[in-house]
Formats: sequence, structure tokens, C-alpha cells
Amino acid sequence: MSQSERDVLTPAGASAGASFDVHGLVGIDVEPGTPGESQLRDMLAPFLRGSRAPLRLHISGAVSQVSGQSHAEDAYRFTGESLYLPADRVQIIETRDGYRVQGQGELLTAVIPLLDRLCVREDAAMIHAAVVDFRGSGVLLPAWGGVGKTSTVAKLVATPGVRFMADDWAFTSADGMLMGYAKPMFIKPHHRAIYPDLFHGTRKPLAPGWLTNPVARLATAVHPVIVRYPKTAAFTRRWSPEHRMVHPDQVFGAERISSAAPARLAIFLERFDGPDARLEARSREWMTSRIIGNFHSELPMVSRRLVEALGATGLVPLEDHFGQKAAVVRRALEDVPCSLLRIPADWSADRTSDYVANLVRSKLDE
Repeated sequence: MSQSERDVLTPAGASAGASFDVHGLVGIDVEPGTPGESQLRDMLAPFLRGSRAPLRLHISGAVSQVSGQSHAEDAYRFTGESLYLPADRVQIIETRDGYRVQGQGELLTAVIPLLDRLCVREDAAMIHAAVVDFRGSGVLLPAWGGVGKTSTVAKLVATPGVRFMADDWAFTSADGMLMGYAKPMFIKPHHRAIYPDLFHGTRKPLAPGWLTNPVARLATAVHPVIVRYPKTAAFTRRWSPEHRMVHPDQVFGAERISSAAPARLAIFLERFDGPDARLEARSREWMTSRIIGNFHSELPMVSRRLVEALGATGLVPLEDHFGQKAAVVRRALEDVPCSLLRIPADWSADRTSDYVANLVRSKLDE
């Protein structure tokens, strides 16, 4: 196992609790003894520090007794300030400064949509995208999963003066500042040509390339069940043959990690059935709609179920959840050139990332 994997996958010891500060926007406090603390430490590692942010998520394992709950068949139990999802064993309670997230499972799937919601209250939003700091210019590459975000950032960061910000999730503020999220990267067999150093030496075995998609589909299918049991989920996350987890600073070096840069270019990436790549200009409204829809669709099923429940029970009406976030993203994209890049579905990750990286360089070096 590499040093980078050891840094990410440290054995879970006695729970001590944790505090996180997400770009000064939202504080996250995890109480000692919370079953999902190990995963939260893994996935929120870049933000592990004390926070004075006015909005907060309070995470704990104990579910509160709430009287007078309404029933939505067997799906929800709720009041005007609380929600309990029996199938996911998670409870959300609205507080004066944000939310309490409580339950016995791995709670990241509840934390992410609620973190996004609190960010919106602070005129910021989470996005699903690769992001780099290109010599002071923020490059935003939202995309569907599997398009080549992780591969593309490697090619871009190899460019002198370019720094890593995110390969999956990131943040944007309404004033157009992109903010990074250097969470652990998930390296898969098809990344061998792009991250060759990560495949040297004795390491956790990965499934052969031809098995990657079946293993990924299986992992997606069992995820809603696995997240209910933190120890099983932790074992699966650490030893799944689908991927390896490594910290970006162990891949690129701490000096090649950037926390923020003003947005200067936005290109939505998608695969399509065609022989050649196509770049098409798009409006700010189009890009806003795609970013909002893409982030939601790329959330785990458990997270999407929570958003649906918050809307259905009136705790966070869906028109507010999506409309207010869209207003933030729309403002963030003001004066930012937006386009769609359609990439042939049969292109390899290596070829795709070369093409996208060269396109970005040509746009910003003009």
C-alpha cells in the first residue's frame, strides 16, 4: 500500500469527534461516538479545522424522540422542524443555525445535500465538476460521471502554473469565485496511463478493466443498504476492487493545490454517439440549468431521496431548493464564457483528457 493510501485509510480508532470549516461558509461539528465519523474524516479532510461560520451542521449518532410526528405512509416521519427516514435510519432536525443530522449509518449522504443547502443561504453552492486554477483563472468543467474529470485534471496540472482544485465536487460563490474541494481521489484501472506512479509497487489490487463497469454497477446497487452500516461501509470503501483512494496533495504535491480562483471559463463535458468532438457555445441560463441538474443527478440515491423528502414535507420546498441555488449559480456565471463539449463515447480517458486539456490551454492562452 502506498503512503498516500495509508494517509487516507488510517484505521478507525476511538471516536474523538471532529470539526470542519467549509471555506468559512459552513461549520460541521461531529460529536464523539458518531458511527459515521470515519467516513466524514476521510471525505471532509481538506476542511478539518475549527470553524466560526454562523451556519452549522451538527452530526451525531443518537436519534431524538420527537412527539406529534406526521406520517407519509412508511416513507417519512416529520414535523415542521424535523424529518426521519426509517429506510435510511437518518433524522434531520432544523436548528437556529442550520441542521442536526442524526443516525447510525454513514451520514455523508445526508450531510452533502444539507451542506449545499446551507451554502446557498451564504450565496454559494456546491457543484459536480473538475476545477483547476489556470495561472489565476478558474476553469470550471462540470460533467457526468465517467466522462474523464479525474483524467483531465492530471493533464491540466501538468501544465506549468496550473494547480488542482477539484476532480469531483467543488463550490462556487455568487460573486464568481470558484472554491476547491481536494477530497480523496478515486483512482481506477483506466487511470493507469494517466497516473502511472500510483500503480507502482505493492498496492491494493484492482479489478481488471473489463470488470470495472460491472463492479461499479454492483457498488451503486448496494450503496443504499451499505451506508446504513458504517463498519461494513468503511471496509467496502477501503477494500473495494473498483478503485483506490488517494489524497490530491500526495499525487500533485501540496504546492500544486489551490483553494480559490475567479471563474474565467466554463465547459460542460459529455459523451455522445459521434465520430468527432464538438464544441458548442451555450448561454449562461443553459449552463446554470445543466449545473443544477447534473449536481442533483450525480448525488447518491440516498441523498436524492433526502432532498425529495425535505421537499415533500415542506421543510425545504423544492422550488426553494432548486430556485435559490440556480440564482446563485446564474450570478456566478456572469461574464463567464460557457460552452458544451461533446466527446465521442468511444474515446479513451487518455485521449479525452488530452483533448480537453489542449482546448482549455488554447482558450486561456489566447
